[in-house]
Amino acid sequence: MAGNQTAFHIDAVRFAVGERTLLGPVTLELQRSRVYGLIGHNGSGKSTLIKLMARQQPASAGGITFARRPLVQWGARELARALAYLPQTTPAATGLTVRELASLGRYPWHGALGRFGHEDRRHVDEALVLTDMADFGDRLVDELSGGERQRAWLAMLVAQNAGVMLLDEPISALDIAHQVEVLGLVRELSRKRDLCVVVVLHDPNMAARYCDELIALKEGRLLTRGTPDEIMQGDVLKGIFGVEMGVFAHPVTGQPIGYVQ
Repeated sequence: MAGNQTAFHIDAVRFAVGERTLLGPVTLELQRSRVYGLIGHNGSGKSTLIKLMARQQPASAGGITFARRPLVQWGARELARALAYLPQTTPAATGLTVRELASLGRYPWHGALGRFGHEDRRHVDEALVLTDMADFGDRLVDELSGGERQRAWLAMLVAQNAGVMLLDEPISALDIAHQVEVLGLVRELSRKRDLCVVVVLHDPNMAARYCDELIALKEGRLLTRGTPDEIMQGDVLKGIFGVEMGVFAHPVTGQPIGYVQ
């Protein structure tokens, strides 16, 4: 994607199961070096959209272009080198240390029978440092706290060295301290590595604090998109979530904070 700032072009994408349309049609363009927050009520289509972008399921209609090529034309390993995806529920990492889990991010680069070389080790070491997990390398993933475990999975994605990260509700099971920790890390990685990050979030205040742009879905359709200041308005939030909401400025940062009236 070098020299081109467009990461995704989503053109009238639709996803249906039988006669029921779960998403679409949705049209979006997403750029590099930005963190996008997908917000909306449960069942609005957020996870469906991110799965389509990660090619975890095929669209029923429309098309997705990734780095100016149709997503369906990417080879599996080639796509894994360019795009990292963290699902809502991560698979079991039983018996794996943090370093071993992070090393799995190098799989697209050397393959099952390929040699794990100096370059791979460099990327893993760097990923552990960037995610603040260097001191946890020999710890078993299963023994970590929720926030530490999520950072270990993020280390795997960072080691993958992809230009795009798609994260489906990465903070849903975390306490507030770990939510702040993980989203702060995601934003920092976007800045340091010129990443396009798309993250599904439930809390509009967290989304407004850590994302450059918010994209709101409702009943499978794109309702609105804009900067945090544009979206964090009482009438806009009511349209998204269906409840009366007010907004006030944070007393220190001045950032907009929404609340239910």
